[in-house]
Amino acid sequence: MSAMLTKIIAHLEDLALQVESARLRRSKVMQHQAYQPILPCANKYLQYRWDKNCYDMHRDKVKSAKPTINATSPKTYDHLLVKLKKQQLEEERVSRIKRENHMLLDKMSHIMQTVGGVDSKNDYVKKSLNRDKRQLELLQITKENQRILQRLSSCRPHYSIQVWHEQWFKNLELIDSIGRYPRLYSSQGSSLPPILAVRHGTVHSNRVNNQKTARNAHEEPAGIRNEVAQQNERECDEKTKYEDNVASEDEA
Repeated sequence: MSAMLTKIIAHLEDLALQVESARLRRSKVMQHQAYQPILPCANKYLQYRWDKNCYDMHRDKVKSAKPTINATSPKTYDHLLVKLKKQQLEEERVSRIKRENHMLLDKMSHIMQTVGGVDSKNDYVKKSLNRDKRQLELLQITKENQRILQRLSSCRPHYSIQVWHEQWFKNLELIDSIGRYPRLYSSQGSSLPPILAVRHGTVHSNRVNNQKTARNAHEEPAGIRNEVAQQNERECDEKTKYEDNVASEDEA
């Protein structure tokens, strides 16, 4: 049953092929009738065959045409890819290193098995060729510094504070002699302020206070003026005592 079905299917396939080939032959025979040539012709079938032949020749030429520019990859050479000289040099270098390592290993093993020929102990003491000279220079510099220090400590001052103090009192006497109003300072029976008062800026303030007191003397009564003058004298005495103590401490 299956063999019969196979034969029937094969017979049907043959028939289909025959029908298809007949259709193709018919289409090829009738194909020239649908062809429209570019130029007018007497026979469409011959013109169709000629044009088709020319087109086939053109396609064969296109397929067999070679490019004008060679775009293919260049030819590779084995001696450029595999550099034998470089491999040889590398092998020689590796063999030399191995030989040196082997020699070094033999030497180290020999040293470990026997006593070394060179003593590694070092008892050298550091020495300097100019040590004595530098010590002498340092000693000389130290002596010079001591002499300079001794001269500075034993040197007496060129200026005298007592002379300055006397000059200051003379200047104050001249100031009082040309002044318009009398001063109210009193220090140890003298109407002159001490020199340290000027250093601390008290003379100027006392002078201003005295000027204000003298300016207001004509406006205030006599009792008030006496009280103000006594108060100023007490303040001046306290300041002068404090400044005398400071001056004595400085001189000491």
